Amino acid sequence: MPAPSPNKKVLSDLKASILNPALTSQFQCWFNPPSGVRTWDRDKASAGLGNGYDNVGSEFYSLSCSEANLPGSSLATHELNNDYSGVTERHVYRRQYDDRASFTFYVDHNYDIIYFFENWISFIVNEQFSDANGIPGIEKPNHFYRVRFPTDYQTEIYIKKFEKDYTGRVLQYRFLKAYPISIDSMPVSYDSSQLLKCTVSFTYSRYIIGGGEILTDSIGGGQVVGRRQTGPDTIVEDVLVNGKIIQRTITNGSVVTTGFEGADVGDLT
Repeated sequence: MPAPSPNKKVLSDLKASILNPALTSQFQCWFNPPSGVRTWDRDKASAGLGNGYDNVGSEFYSLSCSEANLPGSSLATHELNNDYSGVTERHVYRRQYDDRASFTFYVDHNYDIIYFFENWISFIVNEQFSDANGIPGIEKPNHFYRVRFPTDYQTEIYIKKFEKDYTGRVLQYRFLKAYPISIDSMPVSYDSSQLLKCTVSFTYSRYIIGGGEILTDSIGGGQVVGRRQTGPDTIVEDVLVNGKIIQRTITNGSVVTTGFEGADVGDLT
């Protein structure tokens, strides 16, 4: 198929294409620890190690994530030489995913970010402070541990990329069988103060890319005056319609509209 011939472009063509780039600073990450990790974290919180994931709330961890990397992958190939004279070919036999994804968090003054991920890792290796089930506590010189089954500590995490006008398509990365594999060291010093950040690396089996979610600021004649994400697949919008507020909940593409603040229930779908 031949390449298209060059043609004249006007300014409107550029505005509609290359002059509307995506920016790096609008995104949200969602971490969904398994039930066993939540219970473990809650027990650790009762011993003074943080406030517990369920008490702090998932949105706190989402908003505290200041840096993330959209993942990549590559194709592994076999090299074929001289099947055709002088020609080297490469045939694909496997898709290889990055071995980890790193997330950087602002550390709060209660250190809940650090406590949470430390507790998740301690859950994986089943660290106990006191003797339990014949295993000496972690403070004992003869301490050892039995690592849990992967299904106990693996989960799905999400990165959602959107733009500052909250319109258009949402780019979603869904990481399967993910869990934290390392916590980077965090230097502190007597130099001029800076924000303390914690970088956590997750390993995962593969990622799935999605883009079925569409954001819009004008729905059925109403104006979106507030929007918040309450879960990895749930968005709640406050929509102003005829001087009244309508609440719209979008979950996995399904929409439920309810009225509040004296508003009549409207169909905005």
